[in-house]
Amino acid sequence: MSQLNGHDSRRLSSAPGEDLRADNLTLTYVTPRSTTYAVRDVSLSIGPREFAGIVGPSGSGKSSLLYLMSGMRTATSGDVHFGSFHYSAASPSDKLDFRRASFGFIFQQPHLIGYLSVLENVLVPIENPKPADKKRALELLDSLGIAELAPKFPNECSGGERVRASMARGLVHRPAWLWVDEPTASLDSITGKMVMDVLRGQTEHGALVVITHDLEILDDADIVFRMRDGALTETFAPRSRRGKKEKRSEGEH
Repeated sequence: MSQLNGHDSRRLSSAPGEDLRADNLTLTYVTPRSTTYAVRDVSLSIGPREFAGIVGPSGSGKSSLLYLMSGMRTATSGDVHFGSFHYSAASPSDKLDFRRASFGFIFQQPHLIGYLSVLENVLVPIENPKPADKKRALELLDSLGIAELAPKFPNECSGGERVRASMARGLVHRPAWLWVDEPTASLDSITGKMVMDVLRGQTEHGALVVITHDLEILDDADIVFRMRDGALTETFAPRSRRGKKEKRSEGEH
């Protein structure tokens, strides 16, 4: 049985079937003159293979909420659980181990490593990648329309191509939870549709959580959370899910 910092590594990974539960998450920025709420008392839950969207205008708190749930930022108050694992109360080393085992990230900026090829960048989340991992990486690049870029370096790629390479990197290790920030913001509509088709494949083995300004890309999401001024103002099923799934009320977190 493998161990991570004295703990069973299987306990520190999010197993299929474990919900995310966020309880009363709050993030404040305090100055001598004021207190600003980036996130204000938000509670919600997301199922282990759900496609969940978070929408809202700029400054609504949607990115901050994603960072709190994924542990990239520490909440002022509130708790996050993945199944029975109290993520927000875990030690820094246990949080790091959990993130490595269970999470994938796709940020607005691709953050590729300049001295690695595109293929090598995609494989970064996998320690000692095997031929099967390389095959999956190449298949992801192909599905994203950039297979020919595998041997190239980031400075030989356009901005949109680097973004798509970072998406393959986020998906390659089949994370239990994939956190995605504005996946189509820098892409044209045709490429954006292709990208969303690929991202939806995440729900075959894990959850997909997408932040966006564009509600259209969430049309077949399982659940959407609307943020404004740091607060969760609405929880709803998008158009294509209505009639298939019961609408959740704001109070059902």
